[in-house]
Formats: sequence, C-alpha cells, structure tokens
Amino acid sequence: MMNRREMKKIDTRIRAIRRAAQELKELSGEIPAIDRNAERILASVKMLEINISDLLELEATSSP
Repeated sequence: MMNRREMKKIDTRIRAIRRAAQELKELSGEIPAIDRNAERILASVKMLEINISDLLELEATSSP
C-alpha cells in the first residue's frame, strides 16, 4: 500500500491538473471543442480527487 508521502505527491499532481484544465478553459476564448474537452478533464480529475484527495482528508480528520 502507498504511504502518506506518496499519496501527498499524487494529490499535489491532481491539484495541478485541475488548475491547468481550469486555466485552459479560461484561455480558450469559449472555443467549444476546448471547453468540452476541458470539462471532460475536470470530470476525470474529480474522480481522482474522490479516490486520492478525499482519502487524504479523511485520514487527516481521523488521525489523533
């Protein structure tokens, strides 16, 4: 199983992907293809957050 340090690294990358996809959407000038694909990326990022980032949060709240 992954240790907390490795999970934190993954969490940092997930957050960077989210920021990049949001920036891409902002820069697109409302080009529909870019907006749609950025939304797909953000949906995938949400699944990653549920799998990793949320686990870290749960672990942090359950630790003494």
